[in-house]
Amino acid sequence: MRIIDRTVSVLPEPAPHLLAQARRVTASRAEHDRLAAALACLQAIELVPPPRPQPLGTRVRIAAWNAERCKYLPESAALLDGIGADIVLLTELDIGMARSGNRHTVRELARTMGVGYAFGVEYVELGLGDDREKAWHANESNAVGLHGNAILSKAPLDRPAVVRLDDGARWFAGEQSTNERRIGARMAMIASLDAAGTPLLVAAVHLESSTDAADRAAQVAVLLQAIERRADGHAVIIGGDFNTSALPPAETDDGAWFEDAASHEVMFAQFSEAGYDWHAANTRSATERMRPDGTPQPPYRKIDWFFTRGAAVRRAVTVPAIDTTGSAMSDHDVIIVDI
Repeated sequence: MRIIDRTVSVLPEPAPHLLAQARRVTASRAEHDRLAAALACLQAIELVPPPRPQPLGTRVRIAAWNAERCKYLPESAALLDGIGADIVLLTELDIGMARSGNRHTVRELARTMGVGYAFGVEYVELGLGDDREKAWHANESNAVGLHGNAILSKAPLDRPAVVRLDDGARWFAGEQSTNERRIGARMAMIASLDAAGTPLLVAAVHLESSTDAADRAAQVAVLLQAIERRADGHAVIIGGDFNTSALPPAETDDGAWFEDAASHEVMFAQFSEAGYDWHAANTRSATERMRPDGTPQPPYRKIDWFFTRGAAVRRAVTVPAIDTTGSAMSDHDVIIVDI
């Protein structure tokens, strides 16, 4: 298990000579690990306090969203502002990627919303992205090339940490690397807060997409072990993109997939055994959504989840990730839990 807890006000950018090396070396785990150790941005967290800190009350609203690069910044900020969450758990945010306008998406989003944030790098991207993004941005280049997860909060974040959930290299030296080469590993961004005198630990999680239920369970085992080391009596809210592709489509008529999720995805049994509830904290709605380019195609599953322990859930909602014209901003909807 690798836990990173060093914080900086601004993440160092990858050195151009290291990126050049990474593009030409043999695609091996050894080369991946050597490069990952040399990239300082993978060893730190960008932590920026809220400009006007606001204390959390006894009732807290938490949103989780895979913002899919956060390519639509003003629209994304408006969507999240309308939700009115005290804490937002975000995955798939870019810093200096051509596909998202070479912007520091988390910084701009936080400034627009007037909140602070903790951001950790999941991957240093060596290319323009997936096959669609390569075609759309063929004549462009990345200014920085970082991609990761963040926690946004109106209240101060304490003890932020990145937990690496797998051993990396699969997007550098594995099958996935043929389409989108990266350095890094799947991760969770965690932090503690004070909720009216009650310690609260939150985690923004992104599990591997190109894998199976057994591998996701292995990643969850790492996550739960790391949280146990830091929870220390905290209430815990875990949310994010769990890529639960082994579940039946959410449109299944009888809805039995929801109650029987553990028979398809072992992780649900793991969370239950560790004292977490997920029934009250989630709707049965699918969270996958078609993008403006017509992908992905249905049927859709629920792949974004909350898991809660030590907190009373008051309400769970799924909000469409669409702008005022009805256009999708991500291939994921937003999930919300009030505790």
